[in-house]
Amino acid sequence: MDRISIVLPAKNEGAALAKLLPRLRQNQPQAEIIVVDDGSTDNTRELCAEHGVVCLSAPYSMGNGAAIKRGARAAQGDVIVFMDADDQHDPVDIQRLLSKLDEGYDMVVGARDWDGQATVSRGMANAFYNWLASRITGFNVADLTSGFRAVRANKFREFLYLLPNGFSYPTTSTMAFFRSAYSVAYLPIKVAQRVGKSHIKPLRDGLRFLLIIFKIATLYSPLKLFVPASVLFFMLGLGHYIYTFVTLHRFTNMSALLLSASVIVFLIGLISEQITALTYRRDE
Repeated sequence: MDRISIVLPAKNEGAALAKLLPRLRQNQPQAEIIVVDDGSTDNTRELCAEHGVVCLSAPYSMGNGAAIKRGARAAQGDVIVFMDADDQHDPVDIQRLLSKLDEGYDMVVGARDWDGQATVSRGMANAFYNWLASRITGFNVADLTSGFRAVRANKFREFLYLLPNGFSYPTTSTMAFFRSAYSVAYLPIKVAQRVGKSHIKPLRDGLRFLLIIFKIATLYSPLKLFVPASVLFFMLGLGHYIYTFVTLHRFTNMSALLLSASVIVFLIGLISEQITALTYRRDE
């Protein structure tokens, strides 16, 4: 029987942990529970000691991804369940994820519906990410950014070096699993209103969300992003050349610029494809 470790990255989530930890222990009495304290200034450490769970404390905040990596390295289980510490995820769903994992999958992700999105803008952004990831990978990606997932520990640790210290570890790990031909399944879940205030700031993290779009493509198949962009520049350049040839009877600098950009973008895509292949190359 697989040993289970539950890893919860937490930053000032004491109010939520006071409710969540007893429910976790009740639903998974044999599991190893690890709270990764990402520089909290509240009573997170005291709560962990009170409920008899492991607490890995950092002297300062290193980011959600860094907490995930520290927890994954410390976990003793064959299977690791990652979940948020804000009491949005129901511990009852852990067994559902584990049962699905036993069907032969390497990662099972809890997929939120529209009602589970924090805001309309976040829901629209996540829907776009899911669509883009599905188009690039050829698989149905139901929730690319969900932090509630069960994984085979040995396979997840293969990609720790890829995970960012900050935001978007779910995106990176999901695309890495797809790229390495590890099986991924999605299981519908319901999420509750989070306890406390979200650490995501729309203005500060807007650029990070934009970068996710490029990370989705470059982590899986860069050419699927760069080739359409190259074709777009080529068509614009060709269209502009035809227009200026008919109206002005000459080849303009703008046409040359657009056609040159088409070639450059395509060559960058080829280089990125080779870099991606090297990134996922593992020595035996």
